[in-house]
Amino acid sequence: MWSYALRKLLYGFAVMAGVVVVVFILFNILPGDPARMTMGQRADVQSLEAVRKEFGLDKSKPMQFILFINDLSPVGYHEDNAQEQKKYDYIRLIPVSGHVIALKVPYLRRSYQTKREVSTILGETVPHTFVLAITSMIFATLIGVFLGIVSAVYKNTWIDHAANSFAILGISAPAFFAGIIIAWFFGFVLGPYTGLNMSGSLYSYDPFHGEVITLKNLILPVVTLGLRPLAIIVQLTRTAMLEILGQDYIRTARAKGLDRFAVIYKHALKNALNPVITAISGWFASLLAGSFFVEYIFGYNGLGRTTVKALEMSDFPVVMGSILFIALIFVIINILVDILYAFADPRVKLA
Repeated sequence: MWSYALRKLLYGFAVMAGVVVVVFILFNILPGDPARMTMGQRADVQSLEAVRKEFGLDKSKPMQFILFINDLSPVGYHEDNAQEQKKYDYIRLIPVSGHVIALKVPYLRRSYQTKREVSTILGETVPHTFVLAITSMIFATLIGVFLGIVSAVYKNTWIDHAANSFAILGISAPAFFAGIIIAWFFGFVLGPYTGLNMSGSLYSYDPFHGEVITLKNLILPVVTLGLRPLAIIVQLTRTAMLEILGQDYIRTARAKGLDRFAVIYKHALKNALNPVITAISGWFASLLAGSFFVEYIFGYNGLGRTTVKALEMSDFPVVMGSILFIALIFVIINILVDILYAFADPRVKLA
């Protein structure tokens, strides 16, 4: 078990290392002067040189890459002074003649546009995106599993055909297209009746109470983001249930006179959930990435909208930080899914 987990961690580390290299290369071949983006068009030469020195932009590309890795690494090598301590907030491990090998939180640098640290920006927006993704996954799982069970139990009836048609429609409709249609129809055409807004964030400003949670602003983004995984879960549940319901032990349970509900939910569903668990876990990471367009369409203040706006303004540190964060989430979830799947299905060997 431990060797299996260690191999998965090494695999995840290799994937993240590859992502870091690709991100660095990609954003270092794009045009633009980061120092000028940070200080503005009217900045003097001394200010521009100071910014270039801060980010290591006055050094060669290989050295810039080393500094980039040093910033991202949880164990870094830095000058040991008050300015560096404030910047990295490190814990000293080994002093080395004016420098120190220190333990720290990975440093994602500062936004070119707002001068704020990228980690602070992500800390403000990621919780909103997590709420959206988790709510979407709960919505997709509950509705998808239910429709999949009903479709399998009532195979070849109008209920089955309706559920399959809905699943095909959900898989075929891209999130950005579905988002526009859903926002227009439920937020604009039926807005006076539904009370839903075409755009809005999890928090809205009330003149008397300040920032308040506005749950209704979650409804349309959740439906849009959860539509595709819902459709896939319907099909996976239906296929798995049909296979399980045809097994000998299910026929034996029915022959013994067990209640139909007990046969379906206690015997069949439990064994049919393995592919669904895999889909749910994998889709959660995809939802974080898929939220980019959905958040932008609905004006939802999350990681996706922040990243798209940063990309529009060539605010590369924010974009790079977002990409690295999403990649890390993908790696962590894939490792957990592999371990969870192995425990859920005894036939899977931890090897």
